[in-house]
Amino acid sequence: MIEFFQYEFMRNAIIAAIFVGIACGIVGTYVVIKRIVFISGGISHASFGGIGLGYLLGINPILAAIPFSVLSALGIGIISKKTKVSEDAAIGILWAVGMAAGVIFIALSPGYAPDLFSYLFGSILTVPFSDLVIMLVLNLAIIFTVTLFHKEFLAISFDEEFSEVVGVPTKAIYFLLLCLVALSVVVLIRVVGVILVIALLTIPAVISREFTHDIKKLIILSIFTGIILTLTGLYLSYIFDLPSGATIVLVLGTGFLLSSLLKNSLSI
Repeated sequence: MIEFFQYEFMRNAIIAAIFVGIACGIVGTYVVIKRIVFISGGISHASFGGIGLGYLLGINPILAAIPFSVLSALGIGIISKKTKVSEDAAIGILWAVGMAAGVIFIALSPGYAPDLFSYLFGSILTVPFSDLVIMLVLNLAIIFTVTLFHKEFLAISFDEEFSEVVGVPTKAIYFLLLCLVALSVVVLIRVVGVILVIALLTIPAVISREFTHDIKKLIILSIFTGIILTLTGLYLSYIFDLPSGATIVLVLGTGFLLSSLLKNSLSI
């Protein structure tokens, strides 16, 4: 167990797991309450375009994914709110276009695209220090924004129509929430990859919601649930030499199953 902490890459992975738990715990709570899980999936897949753009421009793909994810989030929101196109259609359009753009950008990039598989399916064991800095900055941005607009996020999550009646700028707050989802996606990409991001954004909050409906308690419980399950998945992937992203998601799924069984047994 001690050797688990001896290597720099393992220490980086543990720090990344903590950052991931914070992001998915805070933003994932609003995603679950607002029921925008599939929007989150659309944003995460669209962000692959930013990954491809990073390879094409020769810069850190995570940095390139930030503006691309935010623009994709705003695109989904604007298409669904400002046009007659339904929300699920907007998600499908941006989902497909983002992935296709990423493939084209990578095809145009000179040479071979290293670590591409880790961006698709995650590789927490290869997170460098530079990505930890980016994750820290994004987490601070998420915490600051949620602290500033917590009441507004809460209002539109439970009753958007009533919120608009009482003067809450619902469209602006909704777009801001989508931007936070986009930033969270970027935080999670290196851990579970574009394909599996939706699991970390939803499962910790869903598990926590089985035991509390108080929003502040839900956020805190979601953060700790995300951290514990991510670290558990990381440890198991290290012990059994398994892909880290997929192992973390399977641990999250197992945690959801066990929490549901526990909740059912307590209610009997």
